[in-house]
Amino acid sequence: MAIKFQYNKTSLQQLEKQLKIRVRTLPIIKNKESALRMEVKRCKAEAALLEEQLEREIQKYEAMFALWNEFDPSLIKVNDVHLGVKKIAGVRVPLLENIDFKIRPYSLFNAPKWYADGVHLLKELAHTAIEREFTVAKLNLLEHARKKTTQKVNLFEKVQIPGYQDALRKIKRFMEDEENLSKSSQKILKSQQEKRKEVGA
Repeated sequence: MAIKFQYNKTSLQQLEKQLKIRVRTLPIIKNKESALRMEVKRCKAEAALLEEQLEREIQKYEAMFALWNEFDPSLIKVNDVHLGVKKIAGVRVPLLENIDFKIRPYSLFNAPKWYADGVHLLKELAHTAIEREFTVAKLNLLEHARKKTTQKVNLFEKVQIPGYQDALRKIKRFMEDEENLSKSSQKILKSQQEKRKEVGA
């Protein structure tokens, strides 16, 4: 990214201001990046644990597979999922607050006695599956934000800050050269005027 500038004091001041802003902002962005990196790591571990838990619950479900033919699946359904929003390092992520299940009444005397366990097992299974989906969504949002923040850190660190420093150096050199030329030309002019005075006298 080439930084546009002119060889004058106004441009010099603007570039110094831009450089100061980036130098001041860089540590903040780096802190955000490391916070997001840690949160992504934590979220990945949480997703892996939920995946294992879901596998165990599916195995429990499969262990009772022969009995599920008798089970009425309309007994239980997810009624509502309550969401919240949490900010993590400036990134808004969904938060699973609660899941409401609707359990249709059934006869405890006519239904097999394992129905209560079956309802409980399905509730656990649905809860874990929904929680895992939310964790994966949160992970994707955090990962995206971390990548964007890393790009910004790299842009500031490797492109913009060195670019502004280089532009400032060029302007300062140009202005110094211009000043030196001006002084030299003044000296030459002065010495020529003195020679003329000597010749004229």
